[in-house]
Amino acid sequence: MLKAIQILGCCSSGFVWKPRSSGGLSFISVSAKPLTYSLSSGRATRMDSSFLPEFSPRRTRSLRAFRASSARSESNPDGRNASSSSVAVQSSAGNVRKINFCQWCGGPTKHEIPDGEEKMRPICTVCGKIAYQNPKMVVGCLVEHDNKVLLCKRNIQPSFGLWTLPAGYMEIGESAAEGAIRETWEEANAEVEVLSPFAQLDIPLIGQTYIIFLANLKKPQFSPGPESSECQLFALDDIPFNSLAFSSMLVTLNLYVEDVKAGKPKFHYGTINKRPGTSPSDIHAFTLDYHLQS
Repeated sequence: MLKAIQILGCCSSGFVWKPRSSGGLSFISVSAKPLTYSLSSGRATRMDSSFLPEFSPRRTRSLRAFRASSARSESNPDGRNASSSSVAVQSSAGNVRKINFCQWCGGPTKHEIPDGEEKMRPICTVCGKIAYQNPKMVVGCLVEHDNKVLLCKRNIQPSFGLWTLPAGYMEIGESAAEGAIRETWEEANAEVEVLSPFAQLDIPLIGQTYIIFLANLKKPQFSPGPESSECQLFALDDIPFNSLAFSSMLVTLNLYVEDVKAGKPKFHYGTINKRPGTSPSDIHAFTLDYHLQS
């Protein structure tokens, strides 16, 4: 995941990373007053913000951290099960899942810390293989056309009947941009050209990372795919903020509207922290931390 962050940061020529002595990365953040939500409009309103002074000779980069109230569990954007059907999974504390059976041979597992590691892992008692759990990459497009954005109304659970950007899980063998283009075609029958990365939003609780690209329609035609009941272009003031499917979409669209009104598109990175056990439909329940923009 860090590689993805580094790559996108380079592409947007905006992030300055502070290396740790151990060779890892740490974020520089500045506190800001909370981001609050209007129950009537569903829109986020920034009460205040703080900026870092220029810390690069090449360009000024701003960095803010803002918070919103509460947190609800995000869920699979394309309705697919995030784990293999051959693996029995039980929920446990936080986002840790207990795997009881091996996905390769079906043998029972034991949970131990393998030699040279620090985390408890499920280890097959028959074949000895370790089942590692890694985050899922979700990719999608924020499609701009005639000063409007393209949204799809979900025809599947979770969040049936709510609006979302065309997005879904990245597949093996494709790049993030290729996956975003594919998902846009599958959900909106829209041919798009990716312009630039717009946002990376990590959701640690559920093990998902969203990468959203700005894109243009190659042709003005679009129509609902099998997972959508409706597709529509929305002017910024008409975006249905009270009927969005996921908090990741709420954050992305609020950041986009803010950038458009400021007349300066940016690349955004943030961590959406959600409370365990809350409903996917409660999209306003989260905190957005480590908000970096370039």
